[in-house]
Amino acid sequence: MRIFIGVAWPYANGPIHLGHIVGAYLPADIFARYQRMKGNEVLMVSGSDEHGTPITITAEKEGRGPQEIADRYHEINSEIMGKMGISFDLFFRTSHPHHAEVVKRVFLRLMEKGYLYKDKMILPYCPQCKRFLPDRYVIGICPYCGYESARGDQCENCGRTLDPKELINPKCAICGTTPEFRESEHIFFALSKLEKRILQWLNEKGHWRDNVINFTKNFVKGGLKDRAITRDIEWGVEIPLKGFENKRIYVWFDAVIGYLSASVEWSHRTGKSWRAFWIDKNTRHYYFLGKDNIPFHTIIWPAMLMGYGELNLPYNVVANEYLRFSGEKFSKSRGIGIWMPELLSLFDPDVIRFYGTVNMPEHRDSDFTWDDFIQKVNEELVDKFGNFVHRALIFAYRHFGEIPPKNELDELDREALERIEKTKEKMEEYLDKVELKKAFAAWRDLVKFANVYFDRKAPWSLFKENRKKCETAINISLQIVKALAVLGAPFLPFSSERIWKYLGYEDSIFQHHWDESIENLPVGMKLRKPKVLYKKIVREEESFDKWNLIDLRIGEVVDVKDHPKADRLYILTVNLGEENRTLVAGLKNYYRAEELKGKKIVVVTNLEHANFRGVESQGMLLAGEDENTVAILTPQGDVKPGTKVQANGTYSDASEILKFKKFKKLKIEVVDIQESRVMGSQEYKIEFNIPKEWRGKQGVVFLDKKPLILHVGNVLISPEKKVMRGGKIR
Repeated sequence: MRIFIGVAWPYANGPIHLGHIVGAYLPADIFARYQRMKGNEVLMVSGSDEHGTPITITAEKEGRGPQEIADRYHEINSEIMGKMGISFDLFFRTSHPHHAEVVKRVFLRLMEKGYLYKDKMILPYCPQCKRFLPDRYVIGICPYCGYESARGDQCENCGRTLDPKELINPKCAICGTTPEFRESEHIFFALSKLEKRILQWLNEKGHWRDNVINFTKNFVKGGLKDRAITRDIEWGVEIPLKGFENKRIYVWFDAVIGYLSASVEWSHRTGKSWRAFWIDKNTRHYYFLGKDNIPFHTIIWPAMLMGYGELNLPYNVVANEYLRFSGEKFSKSRGIGIWMPELLSLFDPDVIRFYGTVNMPEHRDSDFTWDDFIQKVNEELVDKFGNFVHRALIFAYRHFGEIPPKNELDELDREALERIEKTKEKMEEYLDKVELKKAFAAWRDLVKFANVYFDRKAPWSLFKENRKKCETAINISLQIVKALAVLGAPFLPFSSERIWKYLGYEDSIFQHHWDESIENLPVGMKLRKPKVLYKKIVREEESFDKWNLIDLRIGEVVDVKDHPKADRLYILTVNLGEENRTLVAGLKNYYRAEELKGKKIVVVTNLEHANFRGVESQGMLLAGEDENTVAILTPQGDVKPGTKVQANGTYSDASEILKFKKFKKLKIEVVDIQESRVMGSQEYKIEFNIPKEWRGKQGVVFLDKKPLILHVGNVLISPEKKVMRGGKIR
């Protein structure tokens, strides 16, 4: 059988986070590796979604071109995929000219067949920026769930697709101005023409996950509406029609065609047939994505394929729910999440894959906490799996040096072999239905039995008392090790490869068939000396004693007034996401009121309130200063108000009011950032993977038992103006 696997394309506007990995890329890789080991022909593709407003917004914030932003994050995310072992046949990109060719071909064919047409539409126009605003440049309140930072194309909280006109209190994402709505001519996809075919096709999808089919049916309840597939932007695939030179194809239409363009490009590079995967009806198409992408893959992309004709439709759309961080949704734009470059600098990829699978949000949202991560990794992966494998291998290596023979079996030996076979069958059943957590739970049950078997057999005693029984016990133990390696290979590929070599095999475990998990090991095959697979995670609690005293969040200044009783003080109204606060700031000698309005600032939100000449200050903004300059701290990128500030990838755990006297003792200073160290009042070595784009810039360190750089996700916190390094933060 042929299996095509398409994985949602990440926007190339920042490094991917753990939520992306666990939501789409890890499950797709597990499934792909399993299918290959079953002997099926697999093509798995994805790539960087480099067009549309997520990239242009980042580019405008940084004062760079969109291609430069896309190039940077395509390289970063490609490296992450490689380190995590995500086994794409091709990780492509939408800025490639071959992708544009395929998009234009699909566009023209849909137009020839009457599924695309010209019409006028009302679009948001910003009178301040003097341009039409793409959907993502409009932010407002979601009319369905009330989320206050919904985008004009989709609410990332409830997943509903939106039109900017539907937003409550819409604002321009760049300048905050309320947009006007003006007429503009565009190309529309006649989705309504395909509604009956889509509904009939959906009725055949009894094997889809409940969350996917229910979300999809709710989406189509009100009928399918035609959707514009072009926008008034300059970055994207050109429209192959006269009169539309200043417009581009809308990113959602462009990106889903990437599954086809990546397949065609793979065919060009390898000489293999992409048509075999897209036209042969015996090929099954699987798509892996997060729940916010469901309607694009269960309605819009299938409709495009139906309109185009002859190409295979999705067999299964595997959408996970959200992985949350301590209750909050992972979000690249809001800087909430565990970022993969930092995580990979700290942990073995299989450690991340293990926890990602155990905590995968297949049917409901799941929550990431560091305590749960450390507990599950230490107790299950290290103590149970790693410990059993090492005990069995090191005993066999020291006392036999090779695979010993299997002699007469007792009841426990027979139970062990039966357990291996039943585990294989159970995992197959679950994996074929893409129930990955259940499959992995069956594997973990075999790990538990393996420890029971080894302890009950006590080979250290048998070696002295009955060598033949010891040989059998070790043979069976190594057979379990082999089964765990083969059956666990889709989940823990790096560990499985190491185990495979320790058992004496010369080639890759992925050159072997899934069914070999139940085949006997070759007696007499020489073993290699094993090394410990994993080390326990030791939490450095004491390193963050001071950091856990303070709660820093991003605020946005929405109003500035003079203090009526103090010449040097302003009264600021600051938006902190879910609330507005009043801050009193002594900035009048350094900033005009209009300079502060609209600024993103860093606020100490848990500082005890203070009264300044009759006005209560409900927190304090931070600024860097030297002898000549006072400069407010601000994020060097787009960050939502209310977002927590991180230090070396870690959020503080502040739960108490911070007294001002204690705050004054905390040491925070301005630094110049280099490759692995920063220069402040002295040189500090940084135990953190510093992103390339931060190097050569000013940043801020919080001095605990080790220096911690302040940031929000991939966005650096810096003084707004140049401050002498070593300058204090007040």
